[in-house]
Amino acid sequence: MLTDPDTFGTDAAPAEAGQVPSVFLKAGQDRRISAGHPWAYSNEVSIDRAAGIEAGTLVTLRRVDGKPLGVGFFNPHTLIAVRLLSREPHAHIDKAFLANRLQRALALRERFYTEPYYRLVHAEADGLPGLIVDRFGSVLVVQTNAAGMERLQPLLLDAIDSLLAPTAIVLRGDSQARALEGLPAETTVARGNLSDAVEVIEDGLVFYADVCAGQKTGWYFDQRPNRAFVAPLAQGERMLDVFCHTGGFAIRAAAAGAREVIGVDSSDSALMLAKRAATAAGLDRRCSFAREDAFAALTRFAADGTRFRLVVADPPPFARSRKDVPSALKGYRKLARLAAAVVEPGGFLFIASCSHAVEASAFAREVALGIGRTGRTGRLIRESGAGPDHPQHLHLPETAYLKTLLLQVD
Repeated sequence: MLTDPDTFGTDAAPAEAGQVPSVFLKAGQDRRISAGHPWAYSNEVSIDRAAGIEAGTLVTLRRVDGKPLGVGFFNPHTLIAVRLLSREPHAHIDKAFLANRLQRALALRERFYTEPYYRLVHAEADGLPGLIVDRFGSVLVVQTNAAGMERLQPLLLDAIDSLLAPTAIVLRGDSQARALEGLPAETTVARGNLSDAVEVIEDGLVFYADVCAGQKTGWYFDQRPNRAFVAPLAQGERMLDVFCHTGGFAIRAAAAGAREVIGVDSSDSALMLAKRAATAAGLDRRCSFAREDAFAALTRFAADGTRFRLVVADPPPFARSRKDVPSALKGYRKLARLAAAVVEPGGFLFIASCSHAVEASAFAREVALGIGRTGRTGRLIRESGAGPDHPQHLHLPETAYLKTLLLQVD
């Protein structure tokens, strides 16, 4: 039986007293951590008292008076200095600990999904800071985005093997978060072999994901409920999907009865997988995919008078940090303006932002301004985020990164 996540494991002996170094908060800086926040920032900890502790080291976080607050990763070089793993100050972070957290995450997903295609671990929200695991049947894609989680990688892979016995595990090391943590950018197949794109099954349709080189981990599991919701809106009509990636929204709309679907993306490799999925579903006669800049395509369609019942605009992040937010907001306003211009009267616009630094209210405001620039009006039908395999940490609004709006345009 697996041990409780916040108690000692059984795969290794407990650490001797004093073996785990301590990091101390400055005076008066413990209130937020004590209330449940999982991070201590660099300006909240006494860096002088942590001299010599390497990035990624497991530490006990303590108040200035020495009272322990939990165990976590320490990185002296980043804004987030400590990421807590456990509130139990004597927790032993071993294979059993990791297995318990993985089992808990798995149990949650199995409540919602009958097939093994989902995000299995969503970092802090699943009690595993700096870790992303996406499950593609028997293939798992792992991102260790914190120096501490990188150090635990051998134990983590063993725990995954014991729990799920995957045929392959891919380590995706190309995220921006790794660079901030001082980690190298590299992607490897750590266990097993892969020679082709992997299948993704979503509501009976088969898609294909390049888990070694595709965007994110090769597929956007977070948009699954939104794909299901908007697909029927194009039934019997024309649909446009810009930033279509590997065809998730486009092919779901075709399967729901869209008369004609056009997908636009700048990636040849992603479009090849979209075409492959359309063919596999017998929908290739109704689906066409073209390599083109999304803004250029929208401008062209507007100029020649082409209109669609449903337009989907799901771009990659426009803001990767807070300094990028002003330019990102202008980008969302422009995208909304161009996309709304090609929606037929009474049709629908679905637009999304996956920029965690952009607040939902600011995103909605810019979309409204963009639509207004076309001289048209409309109404908000639905505001949504990611699916239940992307849970949110109660104290980290950043984990609610996906923001989507479905609007009807007059």
